[in-house]
Amino acid sequence: MASLILTSELPDTGKRLDVYLSECMEGYSRSYLAKLIDDGHVRIGGKAVKRSMRLGGDEEILVEVPDPKPLEVPAENIPLNIVYEDDDVLVINKPRGMVVHPAAGHFSGTVVNAVLYHCGGQLSGINGVLRPGIVHRIDKDTSGLLMIAKNDAAHQSLAAQLKEHSAARTYQAVVQGKLREDEGLVDKPIGRDKKNRLRMAVDEIGGKPAVTHYRALERFSRYTLVECRLETGRTHQIRVHMAYLGHPLLGDLLYGAEPLKWGTEGQCLHAKTIGFRHPRSGEWMEFDSDIPDDFGRVLDKIRSES
Repeated sequence: MASLILTSELPDTGKRLDVYLSECMEGYSRSYLAKLIDDGHVRIGGKAVKRSMRLGGDEEILVEVPDPKPLEVPAENIPLNIVYEDDDVLVINKPRGMVVHPAAGHFSGTVVNAVLYHCGGQLSGINGVLRPGIVHRIDKDTSGLLMIAKNDAAHQSLAAQLKEHSAARTYQAVVQGKLREDEGLVDKPIGRDKKNRLRMAVDEIGGKPAVTHYRALERFSRYTLVECRLETGRTHQIRVHMAYLGHPLLGDLLYGAEPLKWGTEGQCLHAKTIGFRHPRSGEWMEFDSDIPDDFGRVLDKIRSES
């Protein structure tokens, strides 16, 4: 059983406990977190609490997450937006809100469930039963391109390209505020946030190297549309680096941004292009995807307000 300690802060005053946990514990559904509370796995001051409890803004909250039960991931007939496919590689355009692989609170409806059905189980096994074929991942509320390996040789090749930084990945994001520079880079190591284990943070001492190149694509009165190119692929890398610059991604509540007010949830981040050498032929392949409709609607609203 894993234990997490969260510390509420002044801006959290008055929030329901279950709402606070759903904002902090990305990757877990609110219903799953509510069940943890009801089952006594969430305690404050050593005492179990109710999900409706209102925070005072200074609590230390212990959250216990039971170990997942061993399972065989079921194949599910879920439609996939397939950009490219052959005997070795599958490239899909993942929608916002879809989890990549099963985890606590998300054992169905994931990319893995869908590709198991689509590929008839023909996927690499290097990452184990919960992550077959998964070479890299993007967050639940990030949309865009994802490459999947259909055999172990393809997996090893693609993983090596990611490790050597020879694969290409670019994202588009809306950040808060006006970037002063037209372009730049953030070369800051990233590690687990010591105050909140669910977040990542710039960590000059214990973090792993992380490099993000960025450039402004379009400026608005209060926001900037940016392109981010990854050299490395740390967890939440773009979200952490842009927040470090003082420009968190619009809608990214975990890293201090204001919430979206135009009917969508989660950060405005889209994995737009991906490029790699084909694991069998060695040919360079590159794919591009349009920003999704909900992202486009946010941009339209921002443009109209500007």
